[in-house]
Amino acid sequence: MDKGTLVVGVRPDLPRLGLRTADGRFEGFDIDVARYIVERLGKKVRFVPVRAADRIPVLEKGKADLVLATLSVTPERKTKIAFAGPYFTSYQDVMVRAAERGVTKLRDLKGRKFCAVRGADTAQRLTAVTGMTASLVPAADYDQCMKMIKSRAVDAITTNDVILAGLIRREGTGFRLVNARISEQNTGVGIRRGDPDGCEALNKAITTMYQDGTAAKLVAKWFAGSGLDMSIIEVPQFEGCL
Repeated sequence: MDKGTLVVGVRPDLPRLGLRTADGRFEGFDIDVARYIVERLGKKVRFVPVRAADRIPVLEKGKADLVLATLSVTPERKTKIAFAGPYFTSYQDVMVRAAERGVTKLRDLKGRKFCAVRGADTAQRLTAVTGMTASLVPAADYDQCMKMIKSRAVDAITTNDVILAGLIRREGTGFRLVNARISEQNTGVGIRRGDPDGCEALNKAITTMYQDGTAAKLVAKWFAGSGLDMSIIEVPQFEGCL
């Protein structure tokens, strides 16, 4: 809270969520949320790109003050960093080719090949579903996953539904969500441990974002037309600041 400019780690590779454009700008849902909450704190913002596997290290090494990069709150991650929020509640889902008409639920894909990005924890949740088996094919990022599903090297991609919705919006046609809702994903603001005042200030800004209607507007702005369920946009249950 003593800083005039906050360095925020964001994804550069996720369309509609966190994407670095050809001219070097950042755009997407997480970018707009970051700008909103930092402005509510009365600060300036500077973005730095982080890939999935780098989200926690940039905080631990002091290279970022905050991380807004589809970072789900998990017990394991809370042993390394702290979280404000969450600022959005989503669900793990599965994306398939639109032509896969026989796939209406998760178990229709039993034994099939799934692309899973290294550094994300969604693959483990997929295989933890009772009676579900899958062959997991690792990838460096979601662009690589898209190449795999287009070439039929994999049958599906699994991750947060908002990531998949962004990919569907970018592609335009050819892909769809299964709406499997495998598990709830609370996306939080990653911060370094031992900063309860900063955490509380961020939570206040997130609450205001929902109360003044900004959150609903941003969800519609970035994900309308993707097949994502946007019927309920409400303040997530906060984790609490330690």
